[in-house]
Amino acid sequence: MCSPSIPALSLSDLGSFHIGGREIELRGQALQTHRYAATGIPTVFDPNGRYLVEQMYVQYFIPSQPRGHVPLLLWHGGGMTGVNYEKTPDGREGWLNAFLRLGWPVYNSDAVERGRSGWPALPESPWSTEPVLMPLEHAVSRFRLAQQGGSVTDADGVSQFPLGDLAQFGKQLSPRWTSTDAPTLDAYRLLLKRVGPAVIVAHSQGGTFAIQAARELPELVRAVVLVEPANPEVEEATVDMHGIPLLMIYGDGIERDARWPRIREKGRVFADAVTQAGGSVDVLDLPAVGIYGNTHMLMMDFNNLDIAALINTWLTKRGLYS
Repeated sequence: MCSPSIPALSLSDLGSFHIGGREIELRGQALQTHRYAATGIPTVFDPNGRYLVEQMYVQYFIPSQPRGHVPLLLWHGGGMTGVNYEKTPDGREGWLNAFLRLGWPVYNSDAVERGRSGWPALPESPWSTEPVLMPLEHAVSRFRLAQQGGSVTDADGVSQFPLGDLAQFGKQLSPRWTSTDAPTLDAYRLLLKRVGPAVIVAHSQGGTFAIQAARELPELVRAVVLVEPANPEVEEATVDMHGIPLLMIYGDGIERDARWPRIREKGRVFADAVTQAGGSVDVLDLPAVGIYGNTHMLMMDFNNLDIAALINTWLTKRGLYS
């Protein structure tokens, strides 16, 4: 995928839509006076009325000659948006274009309250929690961006993340609410019902929604790729994946991190439980196959196209690509 012979992008259709959400009616608010420009004429504004909240933005790209047998849905992680899958912080090709060039119809979304999905600028939030913010320094630590690989066969242990463009990555960070899981899952369900059957590629927090959606709508999910899933839980309701093949991918430096060994162990327990229930799970620890230095943001790392190629090979072996 890294050669100059990468096929050109050719699309038969592209577009976007919002899906899901609900209506809130605001009453009893006092009239306001606004200037909509610094030197504008004062205007009386009535804030009472109907507002739409909890919708999800989806952008889709359909290749002229599809080779993926079903659409591929890109679901991002916590505090992020679908821009994670577009150009990398240093301007390289992202997974969105990579999978399009391979011939996959791709649907890239901004989950509820993120990015172009919008958020409710109301006097009182309809959600029960305050937004969680993330300073750039915390993101570097939380996502293992600067941690060295340090394996015995990679003595330099250089991080694969483009740290020289860290500020560009910081511009992608988004406030997140921890009380919007239900409307987010609702929107993902509606997306599957609209465009499925499909393959879900889900990163971090998005993995939780992918597992739940696959369990509830197995007829609409052909495979799930979990990219460093944040908190896969083993519960009776989630163990049975109805025969849907799963791929779990993990980067480097996990054993030297304060949090990630526990997260990785949750993934192991989940994979074992699914397998014991008769499911199919493949776990790809990149250092174990000689790929070093990857961070939590695999879709942005210097070898991101190689990782996309590995995912495509796995999907091909499951009869989903030709």
